Amino acid sequence: EAWLRGRPCSVARALHAIGDRWSFRILRQSFFGAKRFEAFQQSLGIARNILSERLARLVGEGILERRRYNERPERFEYLLSPAGLALYPSFLLLMAWGDRWRMSETGPPLLIRHQRCGATVQPRLICARRKTGIVVNAVTYRMNYRYAPADERA
Repeated sequence: EAWLRGRPCSVARALHAIGDRWSFRILRQSFFGAKRFEAFQQSLGIARNILSERLARLVGEGILERRRYNERPERFEYLLSPAGLALYPSFLLLMAWGDRWRMSETGPPLLIRHQRCGATVQPRLICARRKTGIVVNAVTYRMNYRYAPADERA
């Protein structure tokens, strides 16, 4: 596929799985507790055929799991898989970026608060050992040579 041309990229693979606007909005609604087709359709105002296609794609990508909750008529709900749940920190970081760099005059549209203490959640990347914040010039990148072209391995 075109998105795999050149050097392999995990970001490109992730965006291929969830990168279109409807898939990401469906994922957002899943984080907010939506599980059923009608709940997604009503909250997003998405056409039914597009919703069906995106749900099937998210299931195919292993981000959502489809589970029958009613036999007659047959009905399904869509639950976050372990891979889908693992996207939550990325979702929060992207939301924080939008709140900072694309905020309207009225402020962020949604505040996320910690249930136990009520503090506003401020997602950030931290070093696993030192527990300090990570910024772009504080890291190094090393190619995983299993993926590097042979001429770059030398």
